[in-house]
Amino acid sequence: MTVVCGFVPTAEGRAAVRAAVDEASRRGEDLVVLNTTRGDAPVDPRFATQEDLDELEAMLGESGVPFTLETRGNGPNPAADVVALATKHDASVIVIGLRRRSPTGKLIFGSTAQQILLDADAPVLAVKA
Repeated sequence: MTVVCGFVPTAEGRAAVRAAVDEASRRGEDLVVLNTTRGDAPVDPRFATQEDLDELEAMLGESGVPFTLETRGNGPNPAADVVALATKHDASVIVIGLRRRSPTGKLIFGSTAQQILLDADAPVLAVKA
């Protein structure tokens, strides 16, 4: 089994990776981290730059947890990418970050997070920064 983590280069994304490393270590499982967006860097700020990925890879390497880092851009549905990856790897848990929301925004987590929560077969651990 594997821990799958959705990553975006934000405080919430980094919190998700830290929680995913903790989960993978505690469970004795490998970690797969995915950065996926609807666009590329000029269009979508959630697309990790090479500098973001280098920083992430260094942090993961220091963790001692076996990991794989994947990136996908220009996908029509990042949530579906995360859920499909979790299914492919028989994930024991999916870890995602959530950003702070206004009282109105709390009614809906956000389209990507909400879709992962609704569509995933594995449990989802949602963390804040």
